[in-house]
Amino acid sequence: MVSAINTGLRKVPAWTIYIVCAAYVGWQFWLAATQQGAYLVEPINVLERAYGEMALKLIVVGLFVTPLRNWFGLNLLRFRRAIGVSAFFLVLAHFLVFAILDVQSVARVWEEVVKRPYVTVGMASFLMLLPLAVTSNNLSVRKLGAAAWRKLHKLTYPAAILGAIHYLWLVKGFQIEPIIYLAVICGLVAMRFIPKNRKSETARA
Repeated sequence: MVSAINTGLRKVPAWTIYIVCAAYVGWQFWLAATQQGAYLVEPINVLERAYGEMALKLIVVGLFVTPLRNWFGLNLLRFRRAIGVSAFFLVLAHFLVFAILDVQSVARVWEEVVKRPYVTVGMASFLMLLPLAVTSNNLSVRKLGAAAWRKLHKLTYPAAILGAIHYLWLVKGFQIEPIIYLAVICGLVAMRFIPKNRKSETARA
């Protein structure tokens, strides 16, 4: 069953993820601009939240790629770069809606970062993702070297955790969804520190 899925996935171009992501961003922006559906009230805030939540979902999917291969044999490695770049694109869209449409001022962006802890955490996550997006290409791997490139891209883990904390911190009242995101991300990051021999024994079991 897994081998059949892997065979089918090999026929799917990785660039389709970029197209789907761009279509989602454009569609949500159009809904907000025309104030349809959930965008009838406070369209800017809803759009900002939609982009941020989808970015977090893609980050979770990206973190699942290695465990799915190691534990279940499902190989999504060829999609990981597209997933990561698309996640950053959505984070960037989330930030631009906040900076341009919401606060509408560079000075106010800085003021929000300094004054509001959840914005500080979100900005820290964004800045960690920035070098990862810039170096998500074969040229950067050759220039940096594989070992240095892998070390740099470990910033994915703290960036993901901070993104989940940002989401948890900004919601009003007790909501289970951001708690689930944080728990899942922390669990996936923790799995990276399980010794390889223990992983293989568990997989064989």
